[in-house]
Amino acid sequence: MVEIKTDAALDAMREAGRVVAHALAAVQGAADIGVSLQELDEAARTVLSEAGARSPFLGYQPPFAPTPFPAVICTSVNDAIVHGIPTGYRLRDGDLVSIDCGAELDGWTGDAAITFTVGTPRPADVDLINATRRALEAGIAAARPGNRIGDISHAIGAVARSARCGMPADFGGHGIGRRMHEDPHVPNHGRPRRGFPLRHGLALALEPMLMAGGRDDYRTGADGWTLHTIDGSRAAHIEHTVAITDEGPRILTLP
Repeated sequence: MVEIKTDAALDAMREAGRVVAHALAAVQGAADIGVSLQELDEAARTVLSEAGARSPFLGYQPPFAPTPFPAVICTSVNDAIVHGIPTGYRLRDGDLVSIDCGAELDGWTGDAAITFTVGTPRPADVDLINATRRALEAGIAAARPGNRIGDISHAIGAVARSARCGMPADFGGHGIGRRMHEDPHVPNHGRPRRGFPLRHGLALALEPMLMAGGRDDYRTGADGWTLHTIDGSRAAHIEHTVAITDEGPRILTLP
């Protein structure tokens, strides 16, 4: 069931989103050559704890997962697309890192993701990040009353295809509010003027995931969580929680 939020609920989600933004900034600030992924998770935990927020990631177990998720952020490095578990792996020069984070505050949830490079960036990685950001911006621009979910999907997919990037089949954005994952599903590609109609008060997490190799297939790692590109190419993931309003898209996960 799709829940339409009141303006007061969107304001509450904005506060949860602000916590997510601060956690992501702390993680990116801590990320350096030699820093472990577990240390990045600790940086996010500190922000959540100080804000009085809880993590919707920690202990989460969707049907496809063999175990509950053990961390408050997903850390996906290089050929990992999404859902990477923070481990003792220490960042190396040139790594491409995607961080996904959520926060629940006063019963409302925010969800966002960033991708960045560590040390000396590869030009191809910078191009991939920029393409992913443009895809998200296109999706946000289409998130207006009178449009439909398919308009968002088409806008995201058009940018990804123009950049000759692949996108993992079956994964995309989602409704969000009292829970991290709510209806409706928001595919990262689709046909315009199809799907659920957008109206004031609908909150969506939009999250393009682009793979540089151009393929849409992927493999699941041995941990049962991490999705990897099938060809070893690099991937980027950028996400914001966005509210549909009569005044235009309202991004709820900015700092």
